[in-house]
Amino acid sequence: MNIWCGMGRLIKDPAVKYKEGAEPLCVARYTLAIDRPGKDKGADFISCVAFGKRGEFVEKYLKKGTKVSVVGHIQTGSYESNGNKVYTTDIIVDSCEFAESKAAAANETPANVDNSDFMNIPSGADELPFN
Repeated sequence: MNIWCGMGRLIKDPAVKYKEGAEPLCVARYTLAIDRPGKDKGADFISCVAFGKRGEFVEKYLKKGTKVSVVGHIQTGSYESNGNKVYTTDIIVDSCEFAESKAAAANETPANVDNSDFMNIPSGADELPFN
């Protein structure tokens, strides 16, 4: 199976192009910075490519710093550049979801969230709705 899953932040705004054809195809490329686990401080930079509707989603909603969760598959390739062979590894995006709220992304606390450690239970609530 060729399945890849990761969560990270975009290092810059996505690069979006439309391929010509009977129906133009959106191609969005972006790079995720994913923190390495453990004591090593650092990140891996993962190249992602989204096509069609997924590419249009990326174009419309993602920008530098957005935290996303991506599921896709790995695709390798190569091309010639100045007489040298260059090898590529990309994640072809199958699904992409936001991994934090807008408030968290803006480093804000939503207005309706109580910052105390405990939830306030309204008076008169003698029974809980579960056993």
